[in-house]
Amino acid sequence: MNEGLFSSLELSPEVLKAIEDVGYESMTPIQEKIIPLVLEGRDVIGQSSTGTGKTAAFAIPSVEKTEPTEEGMVQTLVLAPTRELAIQITDEMRKFAKYKEGVKTVPVYGGQTIMIQIRALKKAEIVVGTPGRIIDHIHRGTLKLDNVKTVILDEADEMLDMGFYDDIKYILRCCPEKRQTLLFSATMPSQILRLTERFQHSPEHVKGDDGQTAFELIAQYYCEVPQHKKANSVVLLMEKLNIKRALIFCNTKHMVDVLTDHLVEKGLAAVALHGDMKQSFRSHVMKAFKEGEVNILIATDVAARGIDATGVEAIINYDIPQDVEYYVHRIGRTGRAGNLGASYTIIANRGEFFNLCDIEDKTGAHMLPFELEGTEALPDDKVRALNNAKASYRKSPVSGSKSKSSSRPSKYKDDPNNVLISVDVGLEHDIRPSHISGAIMKYAKLKKQDIGRITIGDKESYIELSPENARHVMKSMQDATVNDFVVVFKAAEEPKNPKDPSSSSRPRGGRRGGYRRGRR
Repeated sequence: MNEGLFSSLELSPEVLKAIEDVGYESMTPIQEKIIPLVLEGRDVIGQSSTGTGKTAAFAIPSVEKTEPTEEGMVQTLVLAPTRELAIQITDEMRKFAKYKEGVKTVPVYGGQTIMIQIRALKKAEIVVGTPGRIIDHIHRGTLKLDNVKTVILDEADEMLDMGFYDDIKYILRCCPEKRQTLLFSATMPSQILRLTERFQHSPEHVKGDDGQTAFELIAQYYCEVPQHKKANSVVLLMEKLNIKRALIFCNTKHMVDVLTDHLVEKGLAAVALHGDMKQSFRSHVMKAFKEGEVNILIATDVAARGIDATGVEAIINYDIPQDVEYYVHRIGRTGRAGNLGASYTIIANRGEFFNLCDIEDKTGAHMLPFELEGTEALPDDKVRALNNAKASYRKSPVSGSKSKSSSRPSKYKDDPNNVLISVDVGLEHDIRPSHISGAIMKYAKLKKQDIGRITIGDKESYIELSPENARHVMKSMQDATVNDFVVVFKAAEEPKNPKDPSSSSRPRGGRRGGYRRGRR
């Protein structure tokens, strides 16, 4: 028997022929470990980095075990976090089911006409979908799960991050108790472990690459650049390294649009991808990127799920990921299928440096400094000017200097007895009003309409609250963080001049765990 070859597996001639058409011969480590287990009917927890052949690891045996039916009887159900990933999985399933007559794979997701899906579900043996649309069809009675034999949760950590925990539990309860459940995830947070305990039977935990293959194949760098030259630094980076095919990540849809416009103005063929775009356009963009018609794609984390990024030379983190797990998923879009890749994380302020340290600590990654020569000669970004133009400013009550401020919520009770409290972070820490209001809502459990005007100074910020809410915030937020900075809330009669050198407000050691090392 030829170990490691697909021909060594107990697969039907139809599936083997389809694998041959795809061009696969040898299995990746995770495929070699998982496919036999799935064929045996075992429950599996698959932990592997993106780009290691995980989709084929569950698609091949699932297609093998699915039988054609006359009326369309759903036997295999796959859950995915986004429509893009659902479409990609569907494409893979269809490739391997190419010669299995009567086995049909149907994708269901939001953004597509539901009547098309309802008609297709009447003849489906394999269904791939997002949790929300799957539940929609269950409630309509257009998707029956009574005969499901295999349930697959792909990128489970991402689904939980997107708030699908209860939806997943509901869907699993709608499936027969006696079934095979496969769960795949790059990381294993506690919620996933609870799912496995409740819904899997003696699962085999398989680490296809010990979570390190992606890091070993990807050279990881960070670039320190001036905040006001960040966008132009990306252009310079691509020019210096002669990067032809790149995937650039931003944390917000707005930043994706702004950065795309900026790069296009600089003569680069860049396109944007985010959730506000129509599905038809998103599909067109992904197809163009997959086929090489577009070589620079700027996307948010969620929109990039399911992108086939074959041949990507570099991942550029324009914004540092808001979650450590996003970093793992982002860089996994390069260095795929044994090829080398590189990632570059742009950091432009102290807060981002702390985030970088956190990523290194939690992932075991080692990021090398990349000296981007020539940043001093770059002009200031138009991107920064645009963002500043969109920001709301007002005069500080004391200093007359400009301080970034939020507008008062319409339902906020404007009372002369209201008081100000301060928090010891500001513009120097890249703080926005939403960071402070979000932290207050999270820790103190206040509603948005309970929070008045927020004024951001250089080193200190101020929040207007009722006396009762002010006392509650200062008491309940003694161990709180704002944008990952450890902070102190205290009473303040009036804002201090952010430019006043006598101001005693200082950041208290930065991120959780303190400021452990100087800037590199």
